[in-house]
Amino acid sequence: MREFLSNLLFGGSCFLCRGAARGILCPACDADLPRLAGTLCPRCALPSPGAALCGRCLADAPRYDATAAALAYRFPADTLVHALKFRSQLALAPLLGDLLQKCIPAGERADCVLPVPLSKERLRERGYNQAAEIARHVARERRARLELTVVARERNTRAQADLPWSDRARNVRGAFRCERSLDGAAIAVVDDVMTTGATLDELAATLKRAGAARVVNWVVARTFPPDA
Repeated sequence: MREFLSNLLFGGSCFLCRGAARGILCPACDADLPRLAGTLCPRCALPSPGAALCGRCLADAPRYDATAAALAYRFPADTLVHALKFRSQLALAPLLGDLLQKCIPAGERADCVLPVPLSKERLRERGYNQAAEIARHVARERRARLELTVVARERNTRAQADLPWSDRARNVRGAFRCERSLDGAAIAVVDDVMTTGATLDELAATLKRAGAARVVNWVVARTFPPDA
């Protein structure tokens, strides 16, 4: 069915190179995806010797407990994410969701899966939440409960990508509100890109104040800082 839909939507051509493809990507472009490999910090998914907790997480522990990321945020992964997020290419959500769910540790339990919410203004402007479209696919594949209303975004913050890394934590401080008790729950938060982790950290803090016992990030792409 997925192959039929991709052929219908993309005319049997690869989304990236426009060459012949049976799915959304041809084998060559699929092989070019910058899949994350090697030793990564289990908490923030940045490089760390021996896959131990990195110095950043030891010095200033984030409120989330773990991060699973499928790709490095560079070409051609950034092209796919950008097309879903800003060009309404919703047919890419299952592809990105599939890449994501394959990198999630087999034993990772989640009582529910929730996407990072958009503000009402941003959702009205865009018409959809790209994180929610990815989360639908991941939740279905993992037979987990998808939650779209547990958390709300209180205010329409500036886009994180428009800000210096040093300003991003302040920008999202107090941005989320949890709508109900999550006493003892294990929560998986889905997003398209993780850069500084400030948004995910603030969301994890909100979820834990509501009683969540464990909060993990499931992200499609991870941006690496210059010194990583």
